[in-house]
Amino acid sequence: MDTNPSASPAGTFFLFDEKPQSGLGLGFLDSPQNPTPPPPPCLEVLPSQASSNVDLTVEPVNVDGLTLLKGRVSTREVFGLSNSDLVPGKYEGGLKLWEGSLDLIKTLNSEMKEKNLSFTGKRVLELGCGHGLPGIFAFFQGAAAVHFQDFNAEVLQCLTIPNVNANIQQISVSSTEKCVSEAELRYFAGDWSEVHRILPQTLSDENGINECQTVNNTAGYDIVLMAETVYSISALPSLYKLIKKCTCSPHGVVYVAAKKHYFGVGGGSRRFISMVEKDGVFAAVLVAEFADGSSNVREVWKLHFR
Repeated sequence: MDTNPSASPAGTFFLFDEKPQSGLGLGFLDSPQNPTPPPPPCLEVLPSQASSNVDLTVEPVNVDGLTLLKGRVSTREVFGLSNSDLVPGKYEGGLKLWEGSLDLIKTLNSEMKEKNLSFTGKRVLELGCGHGLPGIFAFFQGAAAVHFQDFNAEVLQCLTIPNVNANIQQISVSSTEKCVSEAELRYFAGDWSEVHRILPQTLSDENGINECQTVNNTAGYDIVLMAETVYSISALPSLYKLIKKCTCSPHGVVYVAAKKHYFGVGGGSRRFISMVEKDGVFAAVLVAEFADGSSNVREVWKLHFR
């Protein structure tokens, strides 16, 4: 995660704090008059399509005593953009490691310790995955399948797949050998409004709810993970519809890590949870809160079917 402060252009919005930080500019959100280009096509990215033309460096990140690897690639090298640029329809910030990803892993680890969650044999989907650290965590906890989704195929090719591979290579503990050899890992690129068409575990009725009766049924994901995905008000409806189309009913759960409010852009966990509660399909429970005194409060919510 980049933490070095840097100057930012006037009118730029920031996802995390009231104070500017490097790599967090969202100036495009200040210009609604600019039409958003059409999103890239939805497609599955195969592990063999990982890019070998972009330099990837990895460094350890410690989360509650668990050491994972986070990759770093140049935004300029992949997209021809500076590290602070996000361009709607082209690049949505997937090359950065956002705070919520680490919050989510901490919460998942706590939920497991409290016997509120098990990944063993489960189908997991990480939306807006970027580095894919929550999905990697689920993988090492015995998930039967972990599917990673990001807006950009380039993010999957240049960062997600190489980062997953790097983490697998550095894990040699005997308790993980089974999940490393047997778990299914797949990668899907596309906009939230369309990507359900290619996700293999999505089968919905007219209301967007999967009607699978056991975790062994082939329809729907048992656990959906997402971090820092609810900053954009305009994207919330399509994101929520996708969740309803992906989550297996009645036992599926969704974990949402986000800022309580994203200053300047209007989104945030509370805005999203308000939408969820008004719809009435899911019940929402606040399971963790992170406040360091220097930035906006961060939260992790758990959604389950009513």
